[in-house]
Amino acid sequence: MDLATIIGIGAGLAVLFIAIFMGGSMAQFIDLPAMFIVLGGGFSATLIRFPLAGIGKALVTGGKVAFKHKKIDPRDLITKISEMGDIVRRQGPLGLEGIEIDEPNLKKGSQLVADGYDAAFIRESMELERDQFISRLTEGKRVFKALGDSAPAFGMIGTLVGLVQMLANMDDPSAIGPAMAVALLTTLYGAVIANLICLPLVDKLDAKLDVEEINQTLIIDGIMSIREGKSPNLIREMLGAYLPENQRDALLEEAA
Repeated sequence: MDLATIIGIGAGLAVLFIAIFMGGSMAQFIDLPAMFIVLGGGFSATLIRFPLAGIGKALVTGGKVAFKHKKIDPRDLITKISEMGDIVRRQGPLGLEGIEIDEPNLKKGSQLVADGYDAAFIRESMELERDQFISRLTEGKRVFKALGDSAPAFGMIGTLVGLVQMLANMDDPSAIGPAMAVALLTTLYGAVIANLICLPLVDKLDAKLDVEEINQTLIIDGIMSIREGKSPNLIREMLGAYLPENQRDALLEEAA
């Protein structure tokens, strides 16, 4: 669970609600026509930009990674891969079948090694798995970016709709208030959806994309080193290149 994402969105909404309650009633800020314009228009524009078959999967993948994706420490990966390399040297590839592995691609790679597939096939299979995941995550990021771009635009469209309705009913004072509410609240809804939810999620997914690509490449190189029968110390030293310089010495000291 990514607590930073949940806490950030929750804190932003809390600040907004507190400010509303300090100055008036929550009911003043609820307007169904304004919600319909912003949410309906934003999703409609997003549907135009992407294939219908992929937009649902992209949203689910992006949301899952942004809210629930467990952070993987590269040092833990290197330690686990080194242990796997030691098992293979002592017991042979079949020794990997009894190991508990949480990371899906690392688990798949260990199974491929245990089943005796050649190195070229293992690398190709794992690189394809990595690239497909990165592609799905990138598509999810693009969908959230589209929603973040569309929401303020339809907020402005809703403002124009409200102003037109207000000006068309200047002779009826009872119609001016609802029209003005649509004009102002659509802008508010669009700004909140874009700047508190969608665009921050885009930046979060961007950061996780970079981390995930590095981790998956580390896993692939680690599995290939195990397949080639390299010693745990050599595996640890080779994969240490994926760590920041200040963490490499700590990794080697732990191993020692």
